[in-house]
Amino acid sequence: MQRRDLLSRLSLGYLGCMVDTPSSAAQPPALWLANPYQGNENLPNYWVSEKYDGIRGYWDGHQLLSRSGKALNPPTWFVQGWPDSPFEGELWAGLGQFEQAASVIQQKQTADSAWHAMRIMVFDMPTSAKTFTERIHLYQDLVKHIGTPWVQAVTQSQATSHADLKALLHQTVQAGGEGLVLHRGSSMYQSVRNADVLKVKQHEDAEAKVVDHEAGQGKHAQRTGALWVETPQGLRFKLGTGLSDFQRENPPAVGQWVTYSYRGLTDKGVPRFASFVRIRPAVER
Repeated sequence: MQRRDLLSRLSLGYLGCMVDTPSSAAQPPALWLANPYQGNENLPNYWVSEKYDGIRGYWDGHQLLSRSGKALNPPTWFVQGWPDSPFEGELWAGLGQFEQAASVIQQKQTADSAWHAMRIMVFDMPTSAKTFTERIHLYQDLVKHIGTPWVQAVTQSQATSHADLKALLHQTVQAGGEGLVLHRGSSMYQSVRNADVLKVKQHEDAEAKVVDHEAGQGKHAQRTGALWVETPQGLRFKLGTGLSDFQRENPPAVGQWVTYSYRGLTDKGVPRFASFVRIRPAVER
């Protein structure tokens, strides 16, 4: 079954699996957000790592939270021995296994066998008052101290030239990866979006909320032709490319958030060549 169809089926059954009660929700953790790579950065100032295609996880010292502050439900053994100090990483099921990671994480009760396929790829220490270069050593030491195979430290290497970075991006994507992350070595942890952290991908992507469905015509008659979506900034536009046959027959519901890819913006700020990628699991919002 194709990746997008799997995620659509997963998302259609999602609301029945999540428990959204006051006890399962917490204040969203104050985490950094990445800006897009522009190609004119002074690369020797940055570290580069793989961008894992999973669900961002934040350990607050007592429980595992999603980016939006939802309490996740890993088995006790998964978090056994984790420290009182916070750290963050990507809950990841392997290359090309985003749907599996989302399926495991979004459910209140999941078999232990499903969690055995999961890893958390640790990449930062949010409460440390040190530079990122220093925090690399901190999270590497933390992972060694935990000492379990499902807690792994994200590998960092020094960025060199833009040509080498593009070659590494191509190699990563060809192997099934999502992209790369650049992190300024001298930066302190900031829970804002800025140029200290950059995502490097073959296409830019963003999120928008579905606000309407447009009926299809021709070969798409009797099913959805396009989604009308709205960005967090209030911009509305039509998203028709990238939907599978299953998604046109079972489109994302109004109110759901989707990820789309695009190639720059028009003069009016509308994403060029926007294409549907997938429904974003609610645990990420």
